[in-house]
Amino acid sequence: MSTVGLGIPTPRPLSAEAPSDVPTHGPLRDTFGRVAKDLRVSVTDRCNLRCTYCMPAEGLDWMPADAVLSTDELIRVLTVAVRDLGIERIRFTGGEPLLRRDLEQIIAAVSALPQRPEIAMTTNGLGLTRRIDGLVDAGLNRINISLDTVDRERFAEITRRDRLDDVLAGLAAAKSAGLDPVKVNAVIPDRADLDAVVDLLAYCLEHGYELRIIEQMPLDADHAWQRARMVTADEILATLRTRFTLLDDPAPRGSAPAATWIVDGHRTARGPAKVGVIASVTRPFCGDCDRTRLTADGSLRNCLFASSETDLRSALRSLPDDEVDAAIAALWRTDMWQKATGHEVNVAGFQQPSRPMSAIGG
Repeated sequence: MSTVGLGIPTPRPLSAEAPSDVPTHGPLRDTFGRVAKDLRVSVTDRCNLRCTYCMPAEGLDWMPADAVLSTDELIRVLTVAVRDLGIERIRFTGGEPLLRRDLEQIIAAVSALPQRPEIAMTTNGLGLTRRIDGLVDAGLNRINISLDTVDRERFAEITRRDRLDDVLAGLAAAKSAGLDPVKVNAVIPDRADLDAVVDLLAYCLEHGYELRIIEQMPLDADHAWQRARMVTADEILATLRTRFTLLDDPAPRGSAPAATWIVDGHRTARGPAKVGVIASVTRPFCGDCDRTRLTADGSLRNCLFASSETDLRSALRSLPDDEVDAAIAALWRTDMWQKATGHEVNVAGFQQPSRPMSAIGG
């Protein structure tokens, strides 16, 4: 079976000299004054769905097991991030994070830190019914579950798996476990799917979930993304307004990736129902970005669309134990200091990252 390689970029070497003006203490800052407080952690590149806009039907060349950070290594890196670098929010992603059997152990360790961060997870929901109670007991605070459609046939076409019932059961289980709000992440793969987004919003409103619709980004393994085929935020909002009245949300957006609207006439236990749109392509929010990223094999990425990475795994595995934490912190500060002003998706000559989304983490 042929597979598409991960295209892992060459990381910055451990011995690379840091610029002389990199901060040596305090929070993670870049040269534009942004402070990283939100860490996205990919715990695996593997996934049990094969969404058409993400990876080929036959899957990918998964990372070798020994390349992925171990439980202890990952906990150590996250401890440095929270204790020494001021990370306040951690979101676990994949691939599919539920494929990590030690996920509860990792979450529990992070939850036990004195400067405990908010802990979230993005998942496709498969198998969530069996693990949600353990994840919440370990310290999980928030959850986003991916669901592009509530049409069974179309779900199977998009994901190449007939697992809609499992995702819906996972959503219900997360709500029953007390997570609130339960957010639904949706991508509209094709303009022909646009009209069905109103049914998805109706389903979320009926069950008390909060929908987030994400513009499709150039992060597919096949590198087949085309701007002309991408469904834009303007199209999404216009379609939603054919059935729903959307009002401006007066709550400050801050650094949140989603712009949100109040769905008039609908309420949840928390107050007015909302819907969000993440318009990374047509309405970039790079100026307010407060994120840093860690891949499953221990590389830092200061932007989802970064063309280079910083290697932490070598420090973890080669330095004397009493030097590791300081080295991780210094490498992270340097990586963040080199963050670009924006992702340049809308600039001529933009090059899609070599790693696909499944290997970077959402």
